[in-house]
Amino acid sequence: MNAPAAHPALAVPRPAGLGIALALAGSICFSGKAILAKLMYQHGVDAVTVVAWRMLIALPMFVLLATWAGRGKAPLHRRDLVAVTGLGFCGYYASSMLDFYGLMFISASLERLILYLGPTIVMALSVCWAKRPVTRRQWVAAAISYAGTALVFGWELRAEGDHIALGAALVFGSAVSYSVYTLASGEVVRRVGALRLTGLATSAACVFCLLHFFAVRPLGALVVPEPVLWLSAVNALACTVAPVLMMMMAIERIGSSLAAQIGMVGPVSTIGMGIWFLGEPFTPALFAGTVLVLAGVALASSRRT
Repeated sequence: MNAPAAHPALAVPRPAGLGIALALAGSICFSGKAILAKLMYQHGVDAVTVVAWRMLIALPMFVLLATWAGRGKAPLHRRDLVAVTGLGFCGYYASSMLDFYGLMFISASLERLILYLGPTIVMALSVCWAKRPVTRRQWVAAAISYAGTALVFGWELRAEGDHIALGAALVFGSAVSYSVYTLASGEVVRRVGALRLTGLATSAACVFCLLHFFAVRPLGALVVPEPVLWLSAVNALACTVAPVLMMMMAIERIGSSLAAQIGMVGPVSTIGMGIWFLGEPFTPALFAGTVLVLAGVALASSRRT
């Protein structure tokens, strides 16, 4: 059966429609990494191995992206090389390691809600770092978001035990690390370019992750069960490289504000996939907490704010 035609007054221009579709797909794909990590942990591998395989497969793609984005451009100055390396360390290496370690202890749903506190962390860092004023509306938005996360955290802590606190702290550290990257990358983006910076920073992060693995594990630890290999390939391609490209193309078409609003589907998609693939319970606390977090992020990201 054919879908009904869109009303002319409500029809989205084709470029904008494509941008919305890309932002939606990118957000859903990126949120799937937590589900894949949980599935791989069921085969006896740890966070270091999961991240190593993710980055090992993704590294050639990011090198190609950096090479393509830098074609015809002058080599980076030493200052920019140092900046890009530092951004790769905090924005992708540290945040990835902390995130995947945290996922060993908490549910995928709680992990996604904690990561969605990013805008409020950026706001707090802006106050300390750039001395930017914060409106009452922004403080209210932050309070709503943290109340939602605290609700889900308290429920899981009571049901699962003290290890939930460790997992939540690790994932929150991941969110802080990526927020530092978000703030610090602004000036570098203007000099280097968004595509080139992304390719170079993620390539540097891949190297850091692999060095981390070889520092704490023998080479033979790369031998993993076959399902882990397939899941790692999906994690690297569909949940790492593809979302980065899709979100960049979406921002180019519809702007960062609308792309960020559409990205709020992330926690919902993670919860749905967690229930479907992992059998995670959908509790009243999870529902209420998700609503509060999304409401806070929406308020913090609104044009008026």
